Amino acid sequence: MSKKPLIILTGPTAVGKTALSIDLAKSINGEIISADSMQVYRKMNIGTAKITPEEMQGVKHYLIDVLDPFEAFNVFLFRKMALEAMDGIYAAGHIPIIVGGTGFYIQSVLYDVDFTEDEVDSEYRNSLYKIAKDKGAEALHKMLRAVDEKYAASVHANNVKRVARALEYYHQTGEKLSEHNEEMHEHESPYNFEYFVLTDDRATIYERIDKRVDIMIKDGLLDEVKALMDEGYDESLVSMQGLGYKELIRYYRGEISLDEAVYIIKRDTRHFAKRQLTWFKREKVTDFLDVSVIPRDSLLDVMMGMLKEKGII
Repeated sequence: MSKKPLIILTGPTAVGKTALSIDLAKSINGEIISADSMQVYRKMNIGTAKITPEEMQGVKHYLIDVLDPFEAFNVFLFRKMALEAMDGIYAAGHIPIIVGGTGFYIQSVLYDVDFTEDEVDSEYRNSLYKIAKDKGAEALHKMLRAVDEKYAASVHANNVKRVARALEYYHQTGEKLSEHNEEMHEHESPYNFEYFVLTDDRATIYERIDKRVDIMIKDGLLDEVKALMDEGYDESLVSMQGLGYKELIRYYRGEISLDEAVYIIKRDTRHFAKRQLTWFKREKVTDFLDVSVIPRDSLLDVMMGMLKEKGII
């Protein structure tokens, strides 16, 4: 039985995946599944750089605006929802395109890694977030270094969400997440896939990130965060650990100034983009599309050629 086609379009935050994904989907009659850990949440639009209905241009999207911020989102749920969406896309005779920057989520579908629901322990996770809040992010990172030094070296202490996830994985399975990730690289994918990684000169990506944060502030990110806080959402939630949200919560609580909050959002988003690139460079079968080498208006043609070569379209 021939393998079903699957296209992945990923890359660091703010590199320009959204516009390219729409052009690609329209060209091949594809439908898009979001592999973003934040755009899944309703009411969180500005800080997640969520695609708008207008930007979708009629292309069907999945895993956008499907959860309330009170609900936890994790790799188990992502894989379950993504596979359900893919079943429908294949049944309609279309090609699924997974678009987003969460490499762990992409890996779970691409290599058919079955996570069980009991690997999700919200009580334990909340206790980790409390440690980070009370004792600082570095205290949590130190806990991770003690059980999985290799994974700890690949993630910044300020990325509390990823540090907590690695500790939670170890707590549930007794296995190091770094070893689990290495095992994933040995899996063969059940799909005939193309794994595109869109990238650019690092300085350009950082400049785009800084500009994007300024636009988010101008477009009303402060009001968005305040409205969420007024509804009872706080930093104990997975959703509110997202970049841009937890920093502005600190601002509203008088812990830091607005200038400090914006500075931290920009700095940590740049760090996040750097770690995303490190992740994608480790993946064994990827095709990097470097915008500093390939002009943006030629990207679609290059991608179409590669997809034809692999028999995906």
